[in-house]
Amino acid sequence: MRMYDIILKKRNGGELSDEEIKYFVEGYTHGQIPDYQASALMMAVYFRGMSSFETATLTKYMAQSGDMVDLSSIPGIKVDKHSTGGVGDKTTMVVAPIVASCGVPVAKMSGRGLGHTGGTLDKLESIPGFSTTISSERFVDIVKRIGLCIIGQTANLAPADKKLYALRDVTATVDNISLIAASIMSKKIAAGSDAILLDVKTGSGAFMKTIEDSIRLAQEMVAIGEHAGRKTVALITDMDKPLGKAIGNSLEVAEAVDTLNSHGPSDFTEICIHLAANMLYLAQKGSLEECMHLARQALASGAALEKFREMVISQGGDVTVIDKTALFRKAPISHVVKAKGSGWISSMNTEQCGIASVVLGAGRESKEDMIDHSAGIVLEVKPGDWVNEGDPLAVLYTSRENSVETAENILRKAISTSSERPPKKASIYARVSRDKVEMF
Repeated sequence: MRMYDIILKKRNGGELSDEEIKYFVEGYTHGQIPDYQASALMMAVYFRGMSSFETATLTKYMAQSGDMVDLSSIPGIKVDKHSTGGVGDKTTMVVAPIVASCGVPVAKMSGRGLGHTGGTLDKLESIPGFSTTISSERFVDIVKRIGLCIIGQTANLAPADKKLYALRDVTATVDNISLIAASIMSKKIAAGSDAILLDVKTGSGAFMKTIEDSIRLAQEMVAIGEHAGRKTVALITDMDKPLGKAIGNSLEVAEAVDTLNSHGPSDFTEICIHLAANMLYLAQKGSLEECMHLARQALASGAALEKFREMVISQGGDVTVIDKTALFRKAPISHVVKAKGSGWISSMNTEQCGIASVVLGAGRESKEDMIDHSAGIVLEVKPGDWVNEGDPLAVLYTSRENSVETAENILRKAISTSSERPPKKASIYARVSRDKVEMF
């Protein structure tokens, strides 16, 4: 078998076989296929596309290129969750405790933030002492004991994806639905859970900007999961505005704790309830309506908050900041951004809101950047709110005095006002399962 022939076949629009895809993934992972041939194949895929069979097969061999996490010793149906990323997306810290408190084990591997999107690991690591680097044995033991553990991905989880993503990033081949789906799902399948819930974001702060593209990506990923024997469902959720009010690591943990205390922002709480209910549904805890009731009950009773506390303690974190979030380290500089005129908040460029938080120190522009866990933004308004001149729009938090003016300018340009009240937008647009797309 020759890589030249595989490239030629795909360039001419042919469907690659199982053997050809396996040959490529294994050869590239082990350094036997050079970057220039791999990039040629990625470009051919970009223009010619991949069939459902090719995409599922590529995902399978990417997942098998490294460690396959074994969760079989954990009793019950294990359900994983993945978000395609956004601004203020702290859902894992609420959803996972809700689900675990209802008796469904959640053994979750999460990622770090890069660019305008935040990462769950960075948020959890703003809790003093909290460890996301845990051995596989201890990871499984914690899930067996309390039903919940969130750690970073192992170094050898889907190494083919790491190599291919780095290559796609510098060869303008990232933006292909089959390749995006294979990248996400290879890690989810390797992580070992029995079922997968996908939170596919759409809008100005998401990778997919339109509902149509988000549904196409969701359908591709659901098909891959089902092909791999994982019951898989996706929700299409809004990212045309930041989720909740807080953007930034410890600020988002505090908002997640408020939500677990039943005092969170309504938009964020509602999305968390729907995500948790769908995870419970995948774990066969009842009908969707029954699972919605279970999720709401877990919040109202305090069971979800107690489960979060248990996880923090089990992973070495200082639970006093969970019991009293005012004890989180405060940024030395806070600055109120005030409205320069009156009107309705008509829209927010969510990506720009995220970029403003990165400028303040809450995120990374490159993988090597250090994060200031106390930095970020708390929004005082959202689309649909009326503001008068002088009213606060947001509060900026940072340790970088010279970043305030830049961040304020970015944020001001991101927030638009109008003389007319904008129509209310949905938080959840659709639910995608193996058989159908249900529009909300």
